[in-house]
Amino acid sequence: MNIRFPLAGARAHALAFGASLLALAPAAQAETLDSDLPEEITVTATKSPSSAFEHPGSVSVLTKEEIDDFVASSISDLFETMPGVVFSGGPRRNGEMPVVRGLEGEGVLVMFDGVRQSFVSGHDGRFFIEPDLLKAAEVVRGSGSALYGSGALGGVIAFETVDAADLLEEGDTFGLRLKGGYQDVNGEWMTGATLFGRTDDGRLDGVASLSYRNSGDIALGSDASLQSDDKLASGLVKTSFKLSDAFSGDLAWLHYSNDAYEPNNAQGSSTGDMANKTTDSDTYRIGLNFAPKDNNWIDARLTAFKNDVKVEKDFDDSDRVSTRTVDSYGIVIDNRSRFDLGAASSLVFTYGAEYYEDEQVGRDNQSDDGSLGGVPDATAKTTGLFLQADLSTETALGRFNLIPAVRYDSFKNHSADGTLDTDDHATSPKVALAWHPARWLMLFGSYSEAFRAPSFNELFADGTHFVIPLGPGVEAPNYFVPNLDLKPEQSESWEWGAGVTFENLLVDGDRFAAKGSYFKSDVTNLIDLAVDFEFSPSCFVPSIPLPCTAGTSHNANTTNARLDGFELEATYSGSRFQLGAGYSTIDGINKDTGDYVGILSPNRLDLNAAVKLPEIDSQIGARAQFAGTFDKVNDTADERDSYEKFDLYFVWAPREGALKGFRVDLAANNLFDTDYERVYAGVSEPGRNLKAVLSWTGSF
Repeated sequence: MNIRFPLAGARAHALAFGASLLALAPAAQAETLDSDLPEEITVTATKSPSSAFEHPGSVSVLTKEEIDDFVASSISDLFETMPGVVFSGGPRRNGEMPVVRGLEGEGVLVMFDGVRQSFVSGHDGRFFIEPDLLKAAEVVRGSGSALYGSGALGGVIAFETVDAADLLEEGDTFGLRLKGGYQDVNGEWMTGATLFGRTDDGRLDGVASLSYRNSGDIALGSDASLQSDDKLASGLVKTSFKLSDAFSGDLAWLHYSNDAYEPNNAQGSSTGDMANKTTDSDTYRIGLNFAPKDNNWIDARLTAFKNDVKVEKDFDDSDRVSTRTVDSYGIVIDNRSRFDLGAASSLVFTYGAEYYEDEQVGRDNQSDDGSLGGVPDATAKTTGLFLQADLSTETALGRFNLIPAVRYDSFKNHSADGTLDTDDHATSPKVALAWHPARWLMLFGSYSEAFRAPSFNELFADGTHFVIPLGPGVEAPNYFVPNLDLKPEQSESWEWGAGVTFENLLVDGDRFAAKGSYFKSDVTNLIDLAVDFEFSPSCFVPSIPLPCTAGTSHNANTTNARLDGFELEATYSGSRFQLGAGYSTIDGINKDTGDYVGILSPNRLDLNAAVKLPEIDSQIGARAQFAGTFDKVNDTADERDSYEKFDLYFVWAPREGALKGFRVDLAANNLFDTDYERVYAGVSEPGRNLKAVLSWTGSF
C-alpha cells in the first residue's frame, strides 16, 4: 500500500480544521463541563498549573497511566505517536535526539523535575533517565524562550519523576514495588525495585528506586542487525517534606549509568571506531515552596540544582581514551501573584529570575596537548529575568484569556585558559490570546520570539576535527578554529488554532476534545559547521618545512529558514473506550537558496484505541501510524517510502483479591515487522518487538 497525504499547504489544513469545528456547532448538544473526569494539567506551559486544552498554544501531556501503557525501554518510545515530535539519529539510545517542529539538539530544551539538561551530543545521548521513574511528561511545542530563555526555539520537553504519593494507596504509609521484563528486539532484560513511604501525619514522604537493563544488538525492520550493547543502571532517591501549611519542599538525587559497546558516533548505522563507552549522570535537586494560605500575593518556588555528566570512551583499535564532562549548577526563583478583578475577571503575574552555569572539560590521551578535539575547556554563564501576565475575563462575546510574557537573558562564555571570551544578551517577548465564544469552543493565536545562544563548543571549537591519510606515514589533519563572532539563532513565530471539547457527549461521564493549529517560524542565523578543505603545499612537497594540513572547520551563521506546518490532536475518553488521533505536517525551506532545511518528517497520521474490560481487570489496545511518501529532500537518495506501522498491547491489573497489586503488560510493537525510517538516519527503525513486563506493588 502506498499512502500519500496530499497537502495543498498547511494553511489549507488549518482553514479546513477551523471550518469543521464550526460545523459541529449545530449538532453539539453536550456542553456541560462539570463532570468529574480528570483533565490534563500543564505546569511547563505557564509555570503554573493550568488546563492543557485551554492553553493558547500547543502542549501535550503524558500521564503516569499513559507512560506505563507504552512499556517504554527508552524515552523515544513515549513520543512515537505525538504530533510534531520525532527522534533522529537511529535506534541506539545514545544516538537518539529529540526533534520538535523541525529543530533538534540545542534548539530543544530538556528538563528533569525543573532542572535543565545542558549536556547535548548527538554522538553520546541526551536523555539520561529511566522511563519507569516518570509520572508525567510534557511537550510544549513552539518557542518557549519567554519563560525559559536559550534553547527553546523548537519547544520544551519536561519530565517529572514519581513521588511516594503516586504509589501509595490512601491510608497506607509504606510500600514496595518489584518489576521485571523482557523485550526481544534487542534481547533486553529489565529488573527494578522501589521502596516508598510516608509518616502518619503525611508531612514527610520518600521514595527510593533502582532499575537495571541489559541489552544487545538491535534487530531492524530491514532484517539487518545494528551493533549495540547496553548495561544501564538508574536510580532515584527523593523525599518531600511539609514543615507548615505554607512551607514545603523536596530533595532528590537522580542517577544514570550506562556501559555501552558501540561506535564512537552512536547515530545512524556507523560501525567504525568501536569503543567501550561509559556514561554517568547525576542530578541533585532541592525545591522549596512558600504559599501562605489566604495570601494571593505569594506563591513562591525556589529550585536549586547541580547536574554532572561524564562520558568516557575507551577505543577498541588503539590505546586512545577520551573523556568529556559537563558540570552544571543553577537556581530558579519564581513567584505568582493573583488578583481578583471582580466576578468576571482575574489576573495572575508570574515573575522570577534564573542563573545557571555550565563548565566543560574535554580530554584525549592521544592528542598533543591532552585536549579533546571539538570539546574546548570552557564555562558558560547565563542570567535571566522573566515576567508573565495571565488575564482571564468574561464578556458578552465569551471568555478571553490573554497571556503576554517577556524574558531578558545575559550570557557569557569563557575559555578555561582565559584567552577567549564572549558576552551577549537577548530579549524574548511573547503574547498569546484565547477566545472562548462558547463553552465547547476555543480559538487562539500567538506571536513569539525565541533564541538559542551559541554554545562554547561552537564558539571556541579547537583541536583536530578529522585526519585524511595521504600515503604511508603522511596524514593531513583538519583543525577546528574558534569563531567569536557567532550570533544567537533567533526565531519569530506565529501560531493560530482552534479546539472543541464536550463532556457527556455519548454517555454520561465521557469526554471528547480536539485541538489543532497552524504554525510558521522564521529562523535566522542558524548555526552550522563549515569545513574548508585546503591542503598545505608541504603535503605534496615534503622538503617544505611546514606541517601538512587539510584546512580548517569552524561554526558559522549560515542559514535563514522558514518552518511551517499543521498539527492536530483528538481524544475520546469514556468508561469503556479510549480513542485518540494525531496528525502532523511540516515544511522547512532555506529562504536564501530554496533548499529544504530542518529535520523534516513525512505527513503522519497516528491512531490509537483501547477497550477497558473491568470485568476481568484488563485493557487491550492498538496503535497505528501511517506516514506518507517523503520527498522533501535535496538529494533524491534521501527520499523515503510511505509506511504503516501497528502496535498491540494488553494490560491485566487485578484490583481485588489475592492478586491485587500485580500487573502484567504484554505488547507487540511494529507487529508486521515494517522496514521504515521516520527521520532520515541511514538506518531502519527496530523491527517486530515483543515485550512482557510483570510487576507487583503493595502498600500497607
